[in-house]
Amino acid sequence: MTGETEYAARPRWGYPAALWCLLFAALHLFWALGGALGLASSAGAELASRRPAWFVLGGLWGVAAVLLIGAWFCAGMVRWRLSGIPQRFVAVLGWLGGAVLLARGVLVELLLATDAAGLSTEVGAEQTRWSLVLWNPWFMLGGVLVLLAAHGLHRGRG
Repeated sequence: MTGETEYAARPRWGYPAALWCLLFAALHLFWALGGALGLASSAGAELASRRPAWFVLGGLWGVAAVLLIGAWFCAGMVRWRLSGIPQRFVAVLGWLGGAVLLARGVLVELLLATDAAGLSTEVGAEQTRWSLVLWNPWFMLGGVLVLLAAHGLHRGRG
């Protein structure tokens, strides 16, 4: 396949990956603007209540900005017509991003589920519970979607 035919045949995994990024960015923006729903279960009760400037700027606004760039990048893995070295470079960046998200979800899930080094008592019962059932699986889903998008791009199918 070449040209338009190859482009039209690409799997569209970058779009669900971009949607994942947009949804997570929207949540971080909600928190950055003062919203509280879910913040304590994600970041911990102390950070959620104190909201130090470094946390709001880096952990909320900064993460939202990175996620918006990630959404653009994931959609780009479907839309950009790349070949050769640029295509491989973008695919490698996608693999790295997806691997980081997946590893974050899996490793934190394992650490909390096995209570390695007493981590679950350190973060608290509510944060542990929500991390196990929501936040870590959410990271795993994002990682898998980004990896699928990168794999499709690397294979020349988007």
